[in-house]
Parts: sequence; structure tokens; C-alpha cells
Amino acid sequence: MNKVYPDAKAALDGLLRDGMLIAAGGFGLCGIPELLIAAIREAGVRELTVASNNAGVDGFGLGVLLETRQVRKMMSSYVGENAEFMRQYLSGELELEFNPQGTLAERMRAGGAGIPGFYTKTGVGTVVAEGKEHKDFDGQTYILEKGIFADLSIVKAWKADPTGNLVFRKTSRNFNVPAATCGKICVAEVEEIVPAGSLDPDAIHLPGIYVHRLIAGPHEKRIEQRTTRKREAAGSTPIPA
Repeated sequence: MNKVYPDAKAALDGLLRDGMLIAAGGFGLCGIPELLIAAIREAGVRELTVASNNAGVDGFGLGVLLETRQVRKMMSSYVGENAEFMRQYLSGELELEFNPQGTLAERMRAGGAGIPGFYTKTGVGTVVAEGKEHKDFDGQTYILEKGIFADLSIVKAWKADPTGNLVFRKTSRNFNVPAATCGKICVAEVEEIVPAGSLDPDAIHLPGIYVHRLIAGPHEKRIEQRTTRKREAAGSTPIPA
């Protein structure tokens, strides 16, 4: 089975439809499947529900789908850095299901493992617990969280082989691994596809059995928040903190 496709549009062909649930990897702008997101925007599908830690920034990442009003609902743990996200939510144009960060990751992991739900203490006594089943274990209250079973997963990795084995670089592992496992179909974009057998088995973070389609391409790697300090004058001695 050939998993390698020439570009994002071809890799998503036949998979997209209005109203579907998409699980997207990435954290801020780190490890986001930007090529696949751009192709989804171009396809014009609407009324999407997207499960992702956040929605990128204005004009980049999932933010481009918010600009075109293609997203109906976000399942996220963080909504900062994106003014359009906040504007749509506060004006009632966008539905938002808040999740604690660890809960969101575990909901994706649970879906990938075929687990329909699990109990957690996180969120007990807050708005996160409203409308959810409560249960006591050893005198402690827990709430029931449901696993996420997505129609489509889109993720970004560093390297892959043609069978879909993926290697993520550093913090890009974040939500990409659990997001990849919880979709009926997983499409991955990578920086490089290497020959089969060239990856060290111990270095593979996600087995190819989870990946159905694969593309390689250039990535912008935009910096979300650039923090710098003033350059020291020539010959000056820095003052200790």
C-alpha cells in the first residue's frame, strides 16, 4: 500500500466533508501541520469541529481556518495569541469546549486506544465539570471525560519512512502522537522521507500502522513569540543579575 502522496491536496482527496471532526497536532506554532491546514482551507469544507491544543495565531496555523469561518467548534485548552479566536468566541460565532491540557491529550490518547471514557480529578468543582458524570473513588470525586474519536487526524513530524513510521523532533511530539492515533484516518506531513529501514527502531515515536497517508514539503517554522535582549556595547562589562 503506497502511503506517499505528492502534496497535501492529493493526500486529503476524498477525506474531507462538511461537519467532520478533525484532530490536529501541534502546540502553539510548534509541530503544526501547516501544509495540510492550508489544503483544508483551499478545499473549502465548513462547519468543522477541530480538536487541538490551540488555534495557532492570526493568519497562520489553524487561525487561517477561523478567518474563513470554516470552523464551527474548537475543542482546546488554550485560546491566547489569537485575536480572531477570542473575537469569534466572545461574539458567539464560535463554539468552544474548554479542556485542561492534560485532559485533552488523554482524551485523544484514549480514543486512539479504543477507550470510550475515563475518570479524572482535573476540573472537579469548576465549569469544566458542569454537565459531566461525577463518581467517587476512595472518598475523592472524579469526573467522566470521553475519549476523542476523530474522523481525520492531521499531524506534522520531522522524518518518516515510506511505511509511515514517524520521528518527531523535540517538543513537536507534544499533541502530535495522541492526535495521530485517535483519527479513523491519519495524514502526516514531514520534512523528509527517508528510505525504509534507515530509521533506528528505537528512535521511532509513532509506528506506521497509525499513518495512512504521508507527504513531505517545506515548512515555514514561524516563531510565535520572539524575545530578545539589547546587544551589549563593545567593550562593556555586563552587570550581574
